[in-house]
Amino acid sequence: MTAPVVHSLREQIREHILEGIISGRWQPGERIVERRIATELEVSQTPVREALRELESLRLIESAPNKGVRVRNLTAADLEESYPVRAGLEAIAAELAAGRLAEDCSALEPHVAALYEADRLSDGTGQVRHTVAFHRELVRAAGNSVLLHTWEGLGIEVFTALSIRWLGTVQQSYAEEHEELVAAFRRRDPLIAELVKAHVLGCAPRA
Repeated sequence: MTAPVVHSLREQIREHILEGIISGRWQPGERIVERRIATELEVSQTPVREALRELESLRLIESAPNKGVRVRNLTAADLEESYPVRAGLEAIAAELAAGRLAEDCSALEPHVAALYEADRLSDGTGQVRHTVAFHRELVRAAGNSVLLHTWEGLGIEVFTALSIRWLGTVQQSYAEEHEELVAAFRRRDPLIAELVKAHVLGCAPRA
């Protein structure tokens, strides 16, 4: 039986702040007050500070002496920067996972089905969640923990959500594009790495 995932206090605070940024509670350029978050969540300021430091490393917030912490005014160019890196990582993952996914795509299929429903309902949240989950399963199928850790460190879910929310970056059909990738894995397409790379680059916002 799989053990339940236990998130540390810092991770819970990080997710709380992330959700606030993605949902628009904190707008670009707006100050995030450490003390206020600590009071709201009934925690000390130390884990809040640690969570903010992580978000700064993701380039979502910025801090300056005597000015505190603010949500970055991210442009399309800022959001686009991670996509070539992500595309390269996922191309490697596709090559490593090709044999495994040719035999069994069951980890990917539920997310394609969920994307068809999200597309039908124009459910942006569902599109983000299942697009990211699909790609996470693809990377996980490579069986390389360093690759997975590096990929997750790019903050894929956050930047995907922000691209859609802030820039209106919406694809024609999230489901069909991902179903085509599943079909390519099933037929053992020798160009699978290039197909995945082109797919990821095609999702990038345009500056």
